Amino acid sequence: MSRSADFQAFALLHVAGDPLVLFNVWDAGSARAVAGAGAKAIATGSASVAAAFGYDDAEGLPLELALANAARVVNAVALPVTIDFEGAYAVAPEAAAANVARLAATGAIGCNFEDQIVGGEGLHPVQLQAARIRAIREAVGPDFFINARTDIFLKARLDSHDGAMVDAALERAHAYADAGASGFFVPLLSDLALLDRCCARSPLPVNFMAYPGAPSARDVAGTGVARISHGPFPHKAAMQALAEAAASASLLD
Repeated sequence: MSRSADFQAFALLHVAGDPLVLFNVWDAGSARAVAGAGAKAIATGSASVAAAFGYDDAEGLPLELALANAARVVNAVALPVTIDFEGAYAVAPEAAAANVARLAATGAIGCNFEDQIVGGEGLHPVQLQAARIRAIREAVGPDFFINARTDIFLKARLDSHDGAMVDAALERAHAYADAGASGFFVPLLSDLALLDRCCARSPLPVNFMAYPGAPSARDVAGTGVARISHGPFPHKAAMQALAEAAASASLLD
């Protein structure tokens, strides 16, 4: 499949009510395992990649290693690959765009790009985040899938999520869409009524993050979500299984 066809195929997988399910990976080996299980596309999780290399999340993984790992994942599978690129390792729009252009050069067909202040508090102002997305779009061309993530819900307690927060998120969704984003990621928004409202009013296909205790994929799909990802939880489960196997192996008969 050509690179142009990869872009198009990946975008077409985002169908409201029939979401693309991404079981996030962390390296070439886990990407091959997920591809072999029948995945339609491959996505990494930044926390998982960082942990696999012994680093903390929040861009603790060195940029050069993040790019090298992305290239290895892309080369390991014959599927579209999107990379969780956090805040693109830069705040200034031009610097963020240059880093995402390097990511695109690995063969990745898209990335997550978040609006929280990495290593700091709160979110970037809407206008600045839109300017960052606009610069990235100009650097990578019209087809690269920029999954614009808002951390409004991630930064707040689940029981505090309400309509006002959804409205604030939708303001960002419209600004990000106008700047050239391809999708809108709302991690930890899991109240089905609020998720339904977000999907109905978002100008971009909405990405839900599954987590232990979250609503079922079927119920989430019913809200109009177009993408379900699993974030760090596949890696957490794998490491738990590894730890349990190691503990069992060390026991004396």
